[in-house]
Amino acid sequence: MKRSHLIRGYRTIATYFGGRPRSRRFQSAFALLILISIGVSASADPVVIGSKKFTESYVLAEIAKRSLENAGIKVDHRQGIGGTIILWEALRGGGIDVYPEYTGTIAEEMLKQPGASTAQIRSALSAQGIDMTEDLGFNNTYALVMRRDRADQLGIKNLSDLRAHPELRFGLTHEFLERRDGWRPLSERYQLAPAQVLGIDHALGYSALAKGEIDVKDAYSTDAKIGDYGLITLIDDLAFFPQYKAVFLYRNTLPREAAHALNGLSNSIDETRMIHLNSEAERTKNYAAAAQQFFGITEHA
Repeated sequence: MKRSHLIRGYRTIATYFGGRPRSRRFQSAFALLILISIGVSASADPVVIGSKKFTESYVLAEIAKRSLENAGIKVDHRQGIGGTIILWEALRGGGIDVYPEYTGTIAEEMLKQPGASTAQIRSALSAQGIDMTEDLGFNNTYALVMRRDRADQLGIKNLSDLRAHPELRFGLTHEFLERRDGWRPLSERYQLAPAQVLGIDHALGYSALAKGEIDVKDAYSTDAKIGDYGLITLIDDLAFFPQYKAVFLYRNTLPREAAHALNGLSNSIDETRMIHLNSEAERTKNYAAAAQQFFGITEHA
């Protein structure tokens, strides 16, 4: 059975969850069930790159795709398969070969080793047949953002300032609500008890924030919409969030030339450049074209 059928199985899982991470054990069980029932025999298949359901993941996956193709390797990008757990199980099970991830997520969510060093992360991944590139050159940490006018009106600059304003409406992504490094421990650390906390899609959350339907949203620090919407990133004054350095995870069975091409992307993208690529991708909805800009190629209409 081809690996494409396996990927469709993962997509089915993601659709079933509707973007809402339920029990991680439940997600893992479903993903493993697909592997067991279908099986994987993909010796003649191209290298399969997966991505999560947000712009930066799409762009990074397209950058990896282009880099591998430049090395003469056949590649298939399966876009927006699902969230962290779905991609992780797909990688471990052989449904995909590569996907972009973040060190803080690897340590906190996947390995359950908060604060693990890079060496410890590599060792734990290696034991599961997975390798990791050096970081790509930028840290995309979680953040909470507000409209600048609203934050200025209330004198809010730091996350700790939110404690004095329980009337604020929080619109948070479903994954952030469930993460071990997400809303629950963050609210405990900062002693936040807002009257209203809603689960909302990442992209829709920005629209709701711009319209004044919510007051606070979780974000990634390299999100293009932070600048596009004139938002303010609240200072993490208690240093709650770990480092989320972007990397590629890949199966250690990947051909040597493919691993070499991926590792060649290390330390090649700073935060300013990533924000620009994200902005271009969201403006055009052409993730491949945004990735081409990374290689100095401009696509003409």
